[in-house]
Amino acid sequence: MKSSKLSLWTFFQGWLAIMLATFLLAGITTTYTNTFASETVKKWISNIDTHEWLVYFVKSENHHIYNEKASITVSSLSKLALKLATNIQPEDTRTFLGRELPGFSVFDTNIVVAGSGTNFTNLPIESAPPVEILLQEREIAKEMLKEAEGGNTPVVAGKKSVFIYHTHSWESFLPLLKDAKEPEEATSNNESANIIAVGKKLTEELNTNGISVLHDTTSMPNLLKENNLTTDHSYDLSRQLVQEALGGNDAIDYVIDIHRDALRKEKTTQVINGKSYARLFFVVGKANKNYEQNLQVATELNAMIDEKYPNLSRGVLAKGLTEGNGVYNQDLSSGSILVEFGGVDNDLTELYNTVEAFAEIFSEYYWKAEKVNG
Repeated sequence: MKSSKLSLWTFFQGWLAIMLATFLLAGITTTYTNTFASETVKKWISNIDTHEWLVYFVKSENHHIYNEKASITVSSLSKLALKLATNIQPEDTRTFLGRELPGFSVFDTNIVVAGSGTNFTNLPIESAPPVEILLQEREIAKEMLKEAEGGNTPVVAGKKSVFIYHTHSWESFLPLLKDAKEPEEATSNNESANIIAVGKKLTEELNTNGISVLHDTTSMPNLLKENNLTTDHSYDLSRQLVQEALGGNDAIDYVIDIHRDALRKEKTTQVINGKSYARLFFVVGKANKNYEQNLQVATELNAMIDEKYPNLSRGVLAKGLTEGNGVYNQDLSSGSILVEFGGVDNDLTELYNTVEAFAEIFSEYYWKAEKVNG
């Protein structure tokens, strides 16, 4: 009889353990929809104090090693299981709301360097209208584009060492569009009035400073339409552009994806020595193997810019898979950066002033690195 009860109890314990393991596994797989990336594993490991657990297991075998009065706090298995199964950190209230409130996950973004005025309420947000809207022709404010015409882009002999491209090539600026007033209207498929014009100007400036640049001017709305894809797949398509560029140019050391922010003028404009500039923002993806190297490039450039052009940069952001794309094609090169140039209200003069300042600092950074490596 006693043996029968023992067997029943053993069976019940085994059944309970299996059920708990099943729920735990289901919780993990449904909570972490971003696959088990190294970033996710790193988060789990960071939640475990190895010293605490070593003490716990040693003490469980020999109670005389640590007396009850010792000031040792050991995390419980139930608390650890809760964290793994639900991604909820009891000590951080943000984790209770992050998946429930629209846009709240932005608070998981890591502000590595906060420029003047930068906080969680004014970070760049990734969003885009449907492709059909992006393909609609908008009337251009031609009188504002005279400066964009410029001259012929100087050519630097030799292999290309910098690749510039635009994942969101449709991003435009209200002053360059006729009758456009609202931020969501700041889109254009005309490369003279969208972010491609900024890339073209940067290409000219870097070439003038002796740096050979390959500038991709692909219309992303057209490419998305050709492939019957939505704007959610923009980084998938731009990834192919980066791969092609790197595959055909083995000397490329730096890959720059140029965007513009959706914030208004007061947040994206800075006057320095009486000159108006469109502010910069660096974004680095945390969920890729080159995160540390790319972060170093961004933070060093940011520091150099801040020294010579105070408050021109709004700072450096590190974003993971739960806060945005998380990779931004930056796994393809250890010299990758994503830079936001200005916002929807900045005009071409302000943008070009910033391009010239950025080109000056980047060239200084580039040639210093070349000297060290050479």
